[in-house]
Amino acid sequence: MDLRHPEPWSDLKKVELHVHLDGAVRVETILDVARRRGIALHQRTVEELRNIIILEEPVDLTQFIGKFAVYMHVLAGDREAIRRIAYEFVEDKAKEGVIYVEVRYSPHLLANSDVDPIPWDQEEGDVTPEEVVKLVNQGLQEGERDFKIKARSILCCMRHQQNWSNHVVELCDRYRHEGVVGIDLAGDESRDCDAYPGHRRAFEEAVRRGIHRTVHAGEVGAPSVVREAVEVLKAERVGHGYRTVEDPELYRQLLHREMHFEVCPISSRLTGACHPDFTQHPAIRFREDQANFSLNSDDPLIFDCTLNQDYRVAQEKMGFTLDEFKRLNINAAKSSFLPDGEKTQLLEQLYDAYGMRRSTAF
Repeated sequence: MDLRHPEPWSDLKKVELHVHLDGAVRVETILDVARRRGIALHQRTVEELRNIIILEEPVDLTQFIGKFAVYMHVLAGDREAIRRIAYEFVEDKAKEGVIYVEVRYSPHLLANSDVDPIPWDQEEGDVTPEEVVKLVNQGLQEGERDFKIKARSILCCMRHQQNWSNHVVELCDRYRHEGVVGIDLAGDESRDCDAYPGHRRAFEEAVRRGIHRTVHAGEVGAPSVVREAVEVLKAERVGHGYRTVEDPELYRQLLHREMHFEVCPISSRLTGACHPDFTQHPAIRFREDQANFSLNSDDPLIFDCTLNQDYRVAQEKMGFTLDEFKRLNINAAKSSFLPDGEKTQLLEQLYDAYGMRRSTAF
């Protein structure tokens, strides 16, 4: 690798742990599926649809979530579309130098049967959340075969739909040997688990069954949401976690535990989670404190970004070096939800790619 290259990370082998399948769809695919299904969209060209979906300036999290309503009704409940977006996702990640990715999604938000309420104002059909999982697994496995990277999935519970959470646990358990490696809790952080105890019970069951756990927390919510994630829901990783630094005691505890923070730089600016000036981003504090964290793209469709652009921001605006990029990818591999044997293989692949021996690794 040429260290004089202005973007030395561009050819770096990478690990990505926080990216949403339904936020990583190609605009061309949305239009193709809409035409095939006879779904009328007000936007008829790629450029017109991009202009509606993509965020260019910071908004609040509610406005961001509203972007999914523009196109999710096109994809949900369609078997061919669900398999296709999973396959294309793997192809796109391979082009970014990703060798291992954990992609997350809510199977209930892509279904139109055996789900209450049926999302996106769809009419009831015959695609259940379980079939969604099978279709995504199929697409990811076909992508692995064709593009020579490893892809696994995390199933999301949604904070506003606690009645789905037990089913999510069941699906995680049922498909844990077919590509599903963990469970997540996503959505509005103001909905705590005291008021929505279905999530707490579901995560207690996930712990009992040995299902790996990550939780969106501390993105726009207070540090107390992070504390709840790690103490009540027993999260092994924290999605985002930026507000943790506002509680020094909690932050020290999580540093000591080597809790992994799934950092998404471009996302955090456009959702209003962090200061719009990247030079004030909490990732700089994480780096200075040698925290365990990774860089991720979150929802590349809506943020009009690639993982490489998140790396560019980290280099140009936050002062990250090539060695620091290597370190965070090794930490991401160590914090992945892969079984131990596969995790060791992934780490060896990174050490070889980085020209490092295990004894000299970070």
